[in-house]
Amino acid sequence: MSDTDPSPTALRARGIDQAFADVEVLTDVDLTVDRGEVAAIVGPNGSGKSTLLRILAGVSPADDGTVAVPVEGGARSLGYLPQRPAFRGGFTARDTLAWYASFLDGVDADDVDATLDRVGLTGVGDRAVGSLSGGMTRLLGLGQAVLGDPAALILDEPGSGLDPAMVERLFAVVGELADDGTGVAVASHELPAVEAHAETVHVLDQGDFVRSGSPEALLEETETASLSAAFRSIVRPEGTASTVSAGVGRDASGVTDDE
Repeated sequence: MSDTDPSPTALRARGIDQAFADVEVLTDVDLTVDRGEVAAIVGPNGSGKSTLLRILAGVSPADDGTVAVPVEGGARSLGYLPQRPAFRGGFTARDTLAWYASFLDGVDADDVDATLDRVGLTGVGDRAVGSLSGGMTRLLGLGQAVLGDPAALILDEPGSGLDPAMVERLFAVVGELADDGTGVAVASHELPAVEAHAETVHVLDQGDFVRSGSPEALLEETETASLSAAFRSIVRPEGTASTVSAGVGRDASGVTDDE
């Protein structure tokens, strides 16, 4: 990053609209993530978080709107960790990253080893993927996403189903990636980890961001003592029920949007 522009935009989305049949999931959503920023997207189940992240990652097209990565990363501009990463069980962790590296120009075995170290998997690099714990599998997914030093990183519920210690470990790695200049957009229900590691929190409900700001600003605005309490204050109970019901749908690939 240059001295004259210390936080260039890593990811910019404008006017994102998405509907499934007659159900509007996202309506005119705007999002900007700077390099070095962890931007968390939180919301009730069914609010469209996974749909939005798939659009940001280029996995699913939006009905309308644009997504851009204005600055170049290393071997690729954007990395994506889906909510349920899956890898071939017979490969080792190192083999898995090497396979992904083969699709990236200028990424070699040294980069694979550096990535294993970056996400804390050096000690299990030669272990078969099928024998990894759930937390280690998520860290491997994170390694796949950051391989090639992308400018922007999209993470969908990286801590889902993990114990608190592993959630904290994973979010600490995410924070270190941001410290190195990566712009991170992460959807998560792990609000204590979000409160500890995110610079900005965007609350998604009823198809758009109903509140955005730093964790500290949201706590002050809602006069609450934790991000979990602030979230409950911001998201209307009646809105939660209708959003959960209305937000569930399938995109063109058949993926259920339950987040």
